[in-house]
Amino acid sequence: MAKYNVDDVRGLVLCGHGSAGKTTLLDALLNATGAVKRQASVDDGTSICDFDEEEKAHRYTIESKLTHFDHAGKHFQVLDTPGYPDFIGQTIGAMRGVDTAAVVINAQSGIEVNTRRVFAEAKKAGLGRILVVNKLDMDNVDFPSLLETIQEVFGAECVPLNVPLGHGAGFQGVASTLTVPADTAGALVDPAEINEPLLDSVIAVDDAVMERYLEGQAPTSEEIARLIVRAVAEGNLIPVVCCSGKTGVGLPELLDALALCALPPGMVAPPAKDAAGNAVEVKPDPAGPLVAQVFKTRIDPFVQKLSFIRVFSGRLAKDMTVPVVGARKGVKLNQLFAVQASETEPVDEAVPGMIVAVAKMEELETGGCLGEVALAPIAFPRPMVGLAVTPKSRGDQTKLSGALNKIAQEDPTFHRELDSQTKETVINGMSELHLQIIQERLKRREKVEVETKEPKIPYRETIQVKAEGSYRHKKQTGGSGQFGEVHIRMFPLPKGTNIEEYATKANFPSLKEPHYDPEWNFLWLDSVVGATIPGNFMPAIEKGFRARMERGVIAGCHVQDVCVEVHFGKHHPVDSNEQAFKTAASMVFRNVFLDAKPGLLEPIVKLEVTVPADKVGDINSDMSGRRGRVLGMDSAGGGMQTVTVEVPLAEVTTYARSLSSITGGQGSYVMEFSHYDVVPGNVQKEIIDKAALKEEEEE
Repeated sequence: MAKYNVDDVRGLVLCGHGSAGKTTLLDALLNATGAVKRQASVDDGTSICDFDEEEKAHRYTIESKLTHFDHAGKHFQVLDTPGYPDFIGQTIGAMRGVDTAAVVINAQSGIEVNTRRVFAEAKKAGLGRILVVNKLDMDNVDFPSLLETIQEVFGAECVPLNVPLGHGAGFQGVASTLTVPADTAGALVDPAEINEPLLDSVIAVDDAVMERYLEGQAPTSEEIARLIVRAVAEGNLIPVVCCSGKTGVGLPELLDALALCALPPGMVAPPAKDAAGNAVEVKPDPAGPLVAQVFKTRIDPFVQKLSFIRVFSGRLAKDMTVPVVGARKGVKLNQLFAVQASETEPVDEAVPGMIVAVAKMEELETGGCLGEVALAPIAFPRPMVGLAVTPKSRGDQTKLSGALNKIAQEDPTFHRELDSQTKETVINGMSELHLQIIQERLKRREKVEVETKEPKIPYRETIQVKAEGSYRHKKQTGGSGQFGEVHIRMFPLPKGTNIEEYATKANFPSLKEPHYDPEWNFLWLDSVVGATIPGNFMPAIEKGFRARMERGVIAGCHVQDVCVEVHFGKHHPVDSNEQAFKTAASMVFRNVFLDAKPGLLEPIVKLEVTVPADKVGDINSDMSGRRGRVLGMDSAGGGMQTVTVEVPLAEVTTYARSLSSITGGQGSYVMEFSHYDVVPGNVQKEIIDKAALKEEEEE
């Protein structure tokens, strides 16, 4: 593989809603540039990018794929991403590896729910954005109305670089709005009318060029090429480009637009901190200090684990030993690879802007940073839909555990855990579809079939008032026995509490260093005086608290948002031991918790439901029956409305089916975790009674 200058590298992510034609478009670009020599089709299962068996069977992309091609002196590294919101984690991860997002819009369907989501994610990531209007060869396309909707939804910064000449079967070409051709017959929008606002958007980033322009001196092509990249980087311009990936019309112009507008390395500066926690600027200098990040992991059945690394500064080379942020020692890299979809090619080094993969490096994880500088973690959404799974074959339990571990490495939006109460393996994903695909992958790749139970909702237990109490654990069975007595006070601990201020204001008589667990918002304080409990037993007391928190008290759910102060106790010089104090701590936690007005918390999710305008009333009514709260409504364009709702997760675990029934398959939604809230009394009683019955059955 040829070596490239940093300034000639371009990183691009293709994203958008499902069925916008992203994969077909990328297949066509790879063919048009000669990067791949064979014809490819998503429909007949020969796509270059959709090579996994699940993708071939379902005919849609499930995980991001890396490809590359050259055009106009630029080396493009392009990541194809899924269009369904169930796999949004793949898109978010891919965005950390590039500098520009090409958001593909289906000209026939218009702006759909995931189009808005990925556009927002690209903006949040600070990427340059380009809108690609695809499928202009389809029937019933109204480009002027679509352009109006794009500018209404995404802003007036969205300006066409070209406009279509005809549509449907008559879509024969595109006309540039930057260099307006003499013959624009058949143009659906007059390119001459767009030329001026386009130039205004470009030159607005340079006062000197703008001043000359206002005096009547047009900018040169060199100035436009220089300024258009700045305009895209600053969000002053979001170019709109028209094409059809299926027929190839507009593809040469799309390639030229990408070469002109895609951002070079360094124009998107990720937040970074040095070892001391100070913010540092990362520059795309091959001679600078190494800054690189793993943004994707893939478990390949042949080469095993592949870690995809984006280099931001410095250089990577095979057999190089590099530091890993957070690790005690550096790691020696294996062979580096350039990746073309399912194929890999050895390379010797990678400079800033480049993406390479390295195989069989167990020390590397998605989000991990190479070098001495830590980049901001990749903010993946929290998986909220769960299933309890067991292998169909009893002998496959170990095999299942290993297989789920591989999937968790690949997919940061997939979590698995062992339920301490039921001893069941619980898998959590973004949706029913997400978990269905994981089950298919387990069966095909790992030869493990599983049985599933109803989705498990991650309820939490907490308290609402202060309480205090004590418990003495005393056991004598001959010889040395067990003795431990623990006195505690328990307080509600609201989310967002400043722990240092809280501990200081509490004014305990002899407060030692507070112990805080941010994951569960759990604080425990040692204010024991006079060594009534020897210090060496305090770790055992903490273990007792945590064991009880994990088991739960009223419904078998994990406890959170609690502060416990250990203020007194008693011990015996012979019979006291760690187990005695662990047991005493667990029991006193349980008893005091029950006196502190315990309650259940349930996860609340935010839904953005996009439906035809005439179905909004049905959605509102349905959400009211699900204990949902409508936050607002926005126009999604094309006769569609987006309804934003907060609703308990327990009410929408199978919402996809209901939405399809309500809208005749025309609706779609995006779901993300919002917060935990108190469960209503009648619902809470049902959950607690069900948990008690289950406990009785197990006993």
